[in-house]
Amino acid sequence: MNRPVWSSAYQFFLSESTREKGERTIVVIAIASFIIHLTLIALAYLGFISEGKYSDFLGNPIVAIYTPFSFILLYEVYLLVYYIPKSITRYIGKQYEIITLIIIRKIFNDISKLEFTPDWFTVKGDIQFTYDIVASVLLFFLIFVFYYLNKKRRKMVVKTDDEKGKVKNFVRVKQIMAGLLVPLLFVLAIYNFGSWVIASFWDSGGPDALRDVNNIFFEEFFTVLILADVLLLLFSFLYTDEFHQVIRNSGFVISTVLIKLSFGQEGLTGTVLTVIAVVLGVLMLFIHNKYERLGMQRPKD
Repeated sequence: MNRPVWSSAYQFFLSESTREKGERTIVVIAIASFIIHLTLIALAYLGFISEGKYSDFLGNPIVAIYTPFSFILLYEVYLLVYYIPKSITRYIGKQYEIITLIIIRKIFNDISKLEFTPDWFTVKGDIQFTYDIVASVLLFFLIFVFYYLNKKRRKMVVKTDDEKGKVKNFVRVKQIMAGLLVPLLFVLAIYNFGSWVIASFWDSGGPDALRDVNNIFFEEFFTVLILADVLLLLFSFLYTDEFHQVIRNSGFVISTVLIKLSFGQEGLTGTVLTVIAVVLGVLMLFIHNKYERLGMQRPKD
């Protein structure tokens, strides 16, 4: 019997074997990119090539760490989509992991530009580095709390055939959505990278043509995630109309929106927005869990 198109797409993009092959491929690409970047930096240091306006990328070996980290982040994006049909909270947790890794990747880039002066808190780059270090530690802790709360969450018990049918339909919707997201995000990544390369290496705009490389792809990526989160929220009404479930999922949508907004902000504002977004997700899951436990203890009418 022929499989539906959506099922074939899901199996092709998001099967366990595809995930394992993707993991091995990304590791190889990350190692190769690291070696290539280091080689370019060495050639610039020896004078074989000119740094020119690309001194930010060729001026310090530490910056080379940024390149393999970018490919690892792309694999994390794939894993995020991979977890959509399996667990909404795991999917949201992956969002938080990605934004934390983006900040850590930025630290690798900024650490090479630090100015070690007595006036540390008057230098813009040094202040931002401090913000990012503190934020990465806070986010790491918040993600730990988020997964701890998820582990403690009461497992759903499906009793009736009607409930089983609703769950099955909701999983099918999530599989269709995940199967569509993989090629969409792949095209988005290729387009953003191509646009950045053209603007950086072929446009005549000079240094001003260089976009903030830290925001490439991910600003648009979180826009797509907002749309996906809203669709998941709407489809969840077919599965459940329980108040605490709806509020939790709505809170997750707001959390994703805050992360998206953080990309458009500079300095402390963007960092604080990111931390607030993850705090909101943790609080929503904490209250949701408490609500479920109270519901279990409430006497029947």
